[in-house]
Amino acid sequence: MPSAPAKKRPAKRERASSGPPAKRAERAADRRQAIIEAAFETFIEKGFAATRLDDVARQAGVAKGTIYLHFRDKQALFEELVRSAIVPLASRLTAPPPTTGSIRAVIEGFADNFVREVTTTRRGAIVRLVIAEGPRFPAIADFYYREVVSRGLAGMRALIELGIARGEIRESGLKDFPQIVVAPAMVAVIWQGLFGRFAPLDAAAMLRVHLDLIFGKGSA
Repeated sequence: MPSAPAKKRPAKRERASSGPPAKRAERAADRRQAIIEAAFETFIEKGFAATRLDDVARQAGVAKGTIYLHFRDKQALFEELVRSAIVPLASRLTAPPPTTGSIRAVIEGFADNFVREVTTTRRGAIVRLVIAEGPRFPAIADFYYREVVSRGLAGMRALIELGIARGEIRESGLKDFPQIVVAPAMVAVIWQGLFGRFAPLDAAAMLRVHLDLIFGKGSA
């Protein structure tokens, strides 16, 4: 008498095929994030030129080959670090201009965020790294300009033009030089890194005085 055919177990096979890949993807994402965090620390400590992927791998607790599964080279790793840490801040300036409220309030809000999230944090060290090593490594300067500076200036120019149209800004030539508006933010980042321990700078107060010069004291 022939034996009965074995019963199929589709549910078990489904768990076996879908469970492990999901776990592998989760572990890969965790390793990628660990690599980015390690790169953050290593680039800040050593600078771009002196950082080696071996250093990043050691800091992240992974094999050097694991880094190449996620990033082509040191340049690609640095670019991802900038995308995750700095680009979102610049992107806030590219949002549609407000239909109500003052332009000064918008710019002041951005300035306050910049002070809180860049000037007084590790992000400021990344900006200083680009300033210090960009001339020696044009590729990182080019990338930073495309992803951060050009976006920020375009957003600031749009706000300035709207401020001029609304009568909040009297100097129409300011639209041609949005760098003037953001200059104090860069001064604050550089000052914090070089001289902050000798002469602490109230960056938020300095930025408000700067906006008084542009919009007029007492404007809101």
